[in-house]
Amino acid sequence: MSSSKKLRLLFISTDREIFREGSEVRERMTGYASIAEELKIIVFAKRSLHLKPVEIAPNSWAYPTNSISRWFYISGARRLADRLYRLTTEKEGGNGTMRSVEKIPLDLISTQDPFECGLAGYFISKKYRVPLHLQIHTDFLNPLFMQGSHLNFIRRRIARFLFREHANIRAVSERIKASVFKKMSFRPNAFPRIEVFPVFVDRQRFKDAEDTVHLHQKYPGFDVLLLAVSRLEKEKNVEGSIRLVAAAMKRNPEAWVGLVIVGDGSQKKYLQNLARSLHVSDRVFFEGAVLDPAPFYKSADALLVTSHFEGYGRQMAESVAAGCMVIARDVGAANEIVTHSSGIVCEEDDDECLLHNILLLANDRAVRDQLKNSAKTVADRAVWETKEQYLERYRQLLEDAASNEDYLLFL
Repeated sequence: MSSSKKLRLLFISTDREIFREGSEVRERMTGYASIAEELKIIVFAKRSLHLKPVEIAPNSWAYPTNSISRWFYISGARRLADRLYRLTTEKEGGNGTMRSVEKIPLDLISTQDPFECGLAGYFISKKYRVPLHLQIHTDFLNPLFMQGSHLNFIRRRIARFLFREHANIRAVSERIKASVFKKMSFRPNAFPRIEVFPVFVDRQRFKDAEDTVHLHQKYPGFDVLLLAVSRLEKEKNVEGSIRLVAAAMKRNPEAWVGLVIVGDGSQKKYLQNLARSLHVSDRVFFEGAVLDPAPFYKSADALLVTSHFEGYGRQMAESVAAGCMVIARDVGAANEIVTHSSGIVCEEDDDECLLHNILLLANDRAVRDQLKNSAKTVADRAVWETKEQYLERYRQLLEDAASNEDYLLFL
């Protein structure tokens, strides 16, 4: 790790898994705490959840807002910040002189999104004159984002406001960065600083994983077994994957294409009913949420991604690392993750491309084996970034954001 001064950080998040010991997000925050002098995390949460503050590392704590409803998350975060931080007197020198100044013991505010979390961070930033760092994990300027929730219209307006305030911004893919500059307007000479910094995927773990689920033994008789790893929510469009299985059956009844779905969510019953109505319930299998999807990647013939939009596309990075080829729509960072040797990326609305390649795998064993071996070779030869290397790059990103004095001019 670098010897640079470690930062005092405030994160604002919506992920209540932080309070669950052993969760992936808790582990991630513990990593972030290792590169900080102090890390405090304010988490949007309703009072009915009965969450309590927890220590997640010797220098890091998470605090729920315990709000009456979601409409009080922002005000709850502001009140929490007032309780967590107090002005302290520090000595500041310049031109050989010393003076006493009052400062809040905080170097940077980083928010999980540029929506409600971002707005809470903006108010705290403005009050205490601390730089704000916004993170974008979803392609919110995609037209389909507006169909996900009535609140998404308001969220987009919030993001537009915050970006015009000259914030520091982290995008998880080049697609999101390009979308922001293409579709948003900014004040002259006040363009935001946008750094592309993907989410961390422990690729080595997926590379080293073993095939312990043996999908072709569990579901015998299929020419090709596709895998979907996803939350079962509307924007993930697992419905599209099921419809592709039905289309493959209709176009070539001789080709047995199976789909194994790993994940859970509010659309599970709807998707199960859809599979029955399309007469593919004997070809679509729901595994539910699993602690470790790595063995599924190792066992499947290909990962199928039909999401309407993605921020990054973590499942694609995991699949490539595991040596499982990818068939995906051009969403998130698909073109940054998937190469010609590790999969196929189709245009966003080109389901015919997806179907063609699924049937190609099902109908031609030689092609299927060649593509699978190519994807495996890519994984075997790759040298992946370690967690320590990733955290050091992340520390530098946060340090740059904290030192952006230009941002303070706009507060």
